Amino acid sequence: MNQSRISVLTLRTLALVYLAILVALPVGTILWRTVEPGLGQFWEWITTPAAVSALQTSLLIVAITVPLNVIFGIVVALGLVRGRFPGKALVQAVVDLPFAVSPVIVGVALIMLWGTDGWFGGVEDLGFRVIFGLPGMVLATVFVTLPFIVREVEPVLREIGTEQEQAASTLGASSWQTFRRITLPSIRWGLSYGIVLTVARSLGEFGAVIMVASGFAGGGQTLTLLVHSRYLDDNNVYGAYAAATLLMIVSVIVLVVMTLLQKKKVS
Repeated sequence: MNQSRISVLTLRTLALVYLAILVALPVGTILWRTVEPGLGQFWEWITTPAAVSALQTSLLIVAITVPLNVIFGIVVALGLVRGRFPGKALVQAVVDLPFAVSPVIVGVALIMLWGTDGWFGGVEDLGFRVIFGLPGMVLATVFVTLPFIVREVEPVLREIGTEQEQAASTLGASSWQTFRRITLPSIRWGLSYGIVLTVARSLGEFGAVIMVASGFAGGGQTLTLLVHSRYLDDNNVYGAYAAATLLMIVSVIVLVVMTLLQKKKVS
């Protein structure tokens, strides 16, 4: 019994040390370097026009990405669970593609498609700029967050089955009524958790977005790009820490919401 307790304590200690090295130490360093010049200076750095614009751009990308992925995720999940069609395995693979492909490759592919010399580069002649503009950043973010809602909603649909939907159809409900009153309430917690994951990834995405963003303040930067720009280009280390802390605060809020939703879904 004593050996078992010692083994458990040893494993817990190793786990805590591992987490401290990978998470607590870096986060603590960022917080310390952020507040070292004073809270007043921190407030000035996160309220500069560049920081406010970066936060607004990040939130705008989230506001566009989430509804698009909600619609796509529900439709694809319903198709994969309820439908029978050729190429179903291919659709499954495409949904998981963002997990396997580097975000930088995604950015390069978008440039090849929507850049000046790309397949659809002609849209710039119409005054619609995709690459190095907000549409490009949205496309990159939508792609990297593609699987989250699908993979959260799909198992819920398999679990609830089709009995209630068939009963509603038998009673004369239309497809939309069945979806709104039966299917959607049944998948709401899985959908909510998928939305939170999508928001978290959208806020923190860097590799794909940096390839298609202009990098200029005033709409061409997200918070992650602002951290990169301040640290490397402007040599503003404390400003970079302040922007990273602002992003971390937003991410922690999302994490708390995600945890609450996960507990609710389990219960």
